[in-house]
Amino acid sequence: MDRPQFQISLVAGGIAGVSVDLILFPLDTIKTRLQSPQGFTKAGGFCGIYSGVPSTAIGSFPNAAAFFITYEYVKYFLRPYSPSYLTPVTHMMASSAAELVACLIRVPSEVVKQRAQVSPSVPTFQVFSSILREEGVHGLYRGYKSTVLREIPFSLVQFPVWEYLKALWARKQDHAVNSWQSAVCGAFAGGFAAAVTTPLDVAKTRIMLAKTGSKIATGKVLPALYEIWRKQGVPGLFAGVFPRMAAISLGGFIFLGTYDQTRSLLL
Repeated sequence: MDRPQFQISLVAGGIAGVSVDLILFPLDTIKTRLQSPQGFTKAGGFCGIYSGVPSTAIGSFPNAAAFFITYEYVKYFLRPYSPSYLTPVTHMMASSAAELVACLIRVPSEVVKQRAQVSPSVPTFQVFSSILREEGVHGLYRGYKSTVLREIPFSLVQFPVWEYLKALWARKQDHAVNSWQSAVCGAFAGGFAAAVTTPLDVAKTRIMLAKTGSKIATGKVLPALYEIWRKQGVPGLFAGVFPRMAAISLGGFIFLGTYDQTRSLLL
């Protein structure tokens, strides 16, 4: 992959990220409020479902661009050393590396967004200022480890399944898949990965929303999972699973379909 193709991956990824995040923001708000420790109604219910959208609007392009340029580069770098039967492992390694890089941008945006989502009467900039004043820059990265521990397993499932379904469909029809077919594969892969990783998403949400100084605010995932299970059982670990699956299935359709379509157009 030469320099122009890397630039195309960056632009295509950024456009795909902005598209999916803004279109699906209301579903994400509902999911966050279902997972909130104060409960759905007290967290805002169906009111102000676009609370926190400025944070997403600012962070989604660089976040998705960083993910896809890393993903494509690692795939390109590993391809000469990977026999065909290890292709899924290559995709896993590429997606894991991409998540580590993208989370450096995603987590601050996510922290601000989720706190704004459960406090719909507070402006997003005020939420951001409050975090910096009370916790410093470190507060913007609260939940980085839990986000990475959620995103890497998610990507380990989603991207190999997406690439496998595309390859399978291409073999069946004897030519490469087009953008809408890639989008359908992305929807199936995203929904499946979303269901499997919901407990990690709940833990991440609780860590980001926890009061400063509390036990969960330390950012340790296993204690957070245990606390959720102790108080709410298995249903608590899968809080918001259906809106999460719906959002990520639709998100996979839009995100991966838009990425392939934009990349094809630019190439």
